[in-house]
Amino acid sequence: MAGTHQPQTGTSGQPELQRVMGPKLLLLFIVGDILGTGVYALTGTVAGEVGGAAWAPFLVAFIVATITALSYLELVTRYPQAAGAALYAHRAFGIHFLTFLVAFTVMCSGITSASTASNAFAGFMNDGFGFGFADGGSGILLIALGFMALVAAINFRGVGESVKANVVLTCVELTGLLMIIFIGFWAMSQGRADFSEVMVFTSSEEKSAFMSLSAATALAFFAMVGFEDSVNMAEEVKDPVRIFPKIMLTGLGITGVIYVLVSITAVALVPVGDLSDPSKGSALTQVVRAGAPNLPFDTIFPFIGMFAVANSALINMMMASRLLYGLARQRVLPHALGLIDHQRRTPWVAILFTTALAFGLIYFVVTRSDTPAVSLLGGTTSLLLLGVFTVVNISLLVLRRVPVKHDHFRTPAALPWLGAATCAFLVGPWARSPAQMGQYRVAAWLLAIGVVLWLATWIWNRATHKPHPGSLEDIEALAERHGDSTRN
Repeated sequence: MAGTHQPQTGTSGQPELQRVMGPKLLLLFIVGDILGTGVYALTGTVAGEVGGAAWAPFLVAFIVATITALSYLELVTRYPQAAGAALYAHRAFGIHFLTFLVAFTVMCSGITSASTASNAFAGFMNDGFGFGFADGGSGILLIALGFMALVAAINFRGVGESVKANVVLTCVELTGLLMIIFIGFWAMSQGRADFSEVMVFTSSEEKSAFMSLSAATALAFFAMVGFEDSVNMAEEVKDPVRIFPKIMLTGLGITGVIYVLVSITAVALVPVGDLSDPSKGSALTQVVRAGAPNLPFDTIFPFIGMFAVANSALINMMMASRLLYGLARQRVLPHALGLIDHQRRTPWVAILFTTALAFGLIYFVVTRSDTPAVSLLGGTTSLLLLGVFTVVNISLLVLRRVPVKHDHFRTPAALPWLGAATCAFLVGPWARSPAQMGQYRVAAWLLAIGVVLWLATWIWNRATHKPHPGSLEDIEALAERHGDSTRN
């Protein structure tokens, strides 16, 4: 890893973005991108899968994410553009349908992630205001749908994301998690923490310890996603070839340590059965209440949680609607999905379409599923992105045969193979508990909608003699639209 990649003119003849991000801002961006709904909403569910050793799935998820992050690092320093998984897959294989499927899968992961955040927001609001709504009841459903409608309204109005705003949001999210860790140390000094529970591993009778850990890891992986979005900032980073690898790995390390400490604190302060019981409130709110019963932290924390997951939902729905708009503009999906409101300059049809999908998901998981909504939707997000990461790791193995003229980061030769194998393993049904199998049904329905729309558009283009979409320039333009937003 050496040298500096000099800015070049893009394929469209336009100048590159201004390189304004140094190491500190990039680190805050990456940490803020990874922190979010996952750890706030799924700590209790992960504990329910493996017992007191709830830290183990987060640690394994961190390792798997780091291996794939190393593949992203080689790709982003090979092609230091505002790129993404779809561009890497297109460069490696040149198969238009595969490129579309990767892009649409990323879009679906944004919708499922935002829907997860919406349900988590409803839970934190229920805790914060003391409504007393039962989990899975109509009260939680109405809050989640109302919140998603508000997100759509803000999305339609237009929201300009900036690095400074990300710094503020990162600090708020960090504050909530550091509060949990601080309370753990406080409770330990007061003799209220039972750390003997941390090493207790329990699994269901029908699954071995390894398969239970795999199921919990597939769920905990949702807390680690977001690092891949930082590659979209490559064109705005000073000297990305030199800076990016060190800062991304540092950001992953920081979030991994925070997640492990939060999960250890949770198990030490609250019985696992209570942590995984939604009727007793969100897991981290229970932790705050148990660790510092004489301090007002338990009244503050739900609002921090609301703020953290609200930010995740908005950013994800922005990403999903813009990516759908980009697919429509590249003639891969129906043209109507690319229509823009002339006054607000926002893709209003794409916003309505993605919001409708989110509404359907929220209604289905709350009223028609036996699995808790946050667990089902968070797990579906992990499932979709683990599939994308499998393709990314394989893409790197293919693209290594194509030399580039500048120096770039090189991940150890065996790691992309290991990354592809571990991500593919976690996609399989053997890495899911029986209660998690509904994730495949949700993912299949979402992808089926995309395939039907793609097929209808392909038939229409063929019948009207429209040119075939999918040039590298088209995919780069689409990747740049995806780069306008981040996941967590």
